[in-house]
Amino acid sequence: MFDNLLYQNASSLLREDILTNRLPGAILLSGPSSSGKLTCALEIARILSCSGENQYRQRGHWLCECPSCKKNKELSNTNVLLAGPRDCSLEILAAKKAFLQASFDNASFLQATRYLFIRSVRKLTLRFSQVLWEGDDKLSKLAPVVASIDEQMEKLNPEKSLPDSDKLEKICDDIVKNCDKLSSSFMYDSLPINQIRRASTWAHMKSVSGKKIFIIENAERMLESVRNALLKILEEPPEDMVFILTTSNRGAVMPTILSRVRTYNFRERSAIQQKEVVQRVFHARGSEENLLISDYLQLFLPVKPAEIKKSSSAYFSYLMSGQIPLSDVIVKECASFEPRFLLKIFLVGIMEEAKKGGLSPVRNEVCSRITEFCREAYNSVSVFNVSPVAAIERLSRDLSSVKRLWAESGGAQ
Repeated sequence: MFDNLLYQNASSLLREDILTNRLPGAILLSGPSSSGKLTCALEIARILSCSGENQYRQRGHWLCECPSCKKNKELSNTNVLLAGPRDCSLEILAAKKAFLQASFDNASFLQATRYLFIRSVRKLTLRFSQVLWEGDDKLSKLAPVVASIDEQMEKLNPEKSLPDSDKLEKICDDIVKNCDKLSSSFMYDSLPINQIRRASTWAHMKSVSGKKIFIIENAERMLESVRNALLKILEEPPEDMVFILTTSNRGAVMPTILSRVRTYNFRERSAIQQKEVVQRVFHARGSEENLLISDYLQLFLPVKPAEIKKSSSAYFSYLMSGQIPLSDVIVKECASFEPRFLLKIFLVGIMEEAKKGGLSPVRNEVCSRITEFCREAYNSVSVFNVSPVAAIERLSRDLSSVKRLWAESGGAQ
């Protein structure tokens, strides 16, 4: 059990609770980003649905080939729902690189990288299950994108032979292109309340085989109305149902929800451990072997974070000097802020620029307003689907309104 969860003591506690049938119907996996929480949640789902009918005579054995375990390894088990905001793009690109390189080399770990890529893609597409989106106005638009991804993914089925290198690369490129479209057009920054309600209906339907699992990532980012809707389900959880929440900020999770879940804590892996994760999971080579997880994934950004910070610094300086930068030029320099992580870097860069030069009362007031403007800009893109160009235009007007105060606080010096 939990052979794919590296360097986390929580796996031992979970294993013990599962083997002794003491795992509650609602749990919270809490810890820093890139610590394996989602990997753990998906592994719990596999173990709980395992039939135990394998040569090892052990439920949830890592090498189990029962039909349920096969489906869970491919993340195609219909008894598992996954929701919550997440930027999957960098992991997908990293997994694609590992898969194609292993295929080109005919490496001994080729099958492992095939699963790595398949799972990285389905960590995204599972969030667009018809169960969660039924009746939503966006379903008619996103469904064809998901269907296209699924059609291409079938060509990578672990039980089929892989196509030749050129065809395989094109299949992976098409999948990544559609994943980018799905993520940029339909991914939310906060879980919609209707998805909790639909999941509740699904949860109360009797399962014909094994337990149902509902995984919610980044639970701390749920709005109050969504938290309350989830709380109603947790107060009277359905039978044969397990809720798995993850968070990187346990203190931001509603206390009444915390009182109804058992927390398993994840820790920050050491630098050496993170480097081993990069090597074992993504089969990194050369100098890339010595990168931390976050640094390795950032290699797949279309623009380096340092360049984004440079653009945000220049943008803010121009605005505070009375000039209005062209929004479309800014967005183009920053690769249209795809993935959305780039927009976060850009906006954080602005807030850092505003804080330079001391923290007088006036400067604090200005910084507070600038932070709010940046937050509104991010939400307008990620929540309300406003175009990045329109969001930057609005941000420019907002920031210009505090130019005088910023200068009075010593910002122009």
